[in-house]
Amino acid sequence: MKETDDIRSLAAVTQQLDPMDRKILAVLVEDATVSYAELGKRVGLSAPAAHERVKRLKKSGAIRRMAALIDPGAVGKGLLAFIHVDTSGWGKTPALMAIAECPEVEEVHSVAGDACMLLKVRAASTRALEGLLARLYDTPGVKATRSYVVLSTYLERPPQPGVTLSWPVPKAARPAEIVQ
Repeated sequence: MKETDDIRSLAAVTQQLDPMDRKILAVLVEDATVSYAELGKRVGLSAPAAHERVKRLKKSGAIRRMAALIDPGAVGKGLLAFIHVDTSGWGKTPALMAIAECPEVEEVHSVAGDACMLLKVRAASTRALEGLLARLYDTPGVKATRSYVVLSTYLERPPQPGVTLSWPVPKAARPAEIVQ
C-alpha cells in the first residue's frame, strides 16, 4: 500500500474556531505586523489575551506561518500564469515535484479534471515562461501542458477567516417587481 503521510489533511486544525478567533484572524490577514495591543483593541481584548489567542491559533495550526506578501513587479515577475500539466500515470512524481525548486513556481496542486497538476507561476516575461515550460516538457511523464496567461487580476488574497452563511440571489433570478 502506498504511503500518504505527505498528503495534507483536510482537517489540519484540531479545534473549532470561535467568533473571536475569526476576528483575530481577519485582522492578522490584513496586517500580520500589528502589535498585540493594537490587535486586542481592534477585537475587544486585552493585549495579553490577544497574545494568548494568537499563540493558541499557531499551536492548533490555524495560523501556519506569518509571511510578507511582496509585490510581484518589485521583484521583476509581472507575468502571472496558470499551467495545467497532463502526465502519464500519477502526476506527483519526484521528477515533476522538483519543479517547485524554481522560484517562479508559487503553487503546485494535484487536481481532478482534465489535468493532473495545476501550477501557479510568476515570471519576468513570456521568454522566462517559455523556459519554465521547456523544463516541464523535459520532465519524465509530462505529456502536455496548457498555459493560461493572466491579463488582469481582480481579486487575489490569502485564505479568509469568514464563512458565507447565505449566498445572495443574483438580480436576474429575482422575481420582477410589479409596478402599479
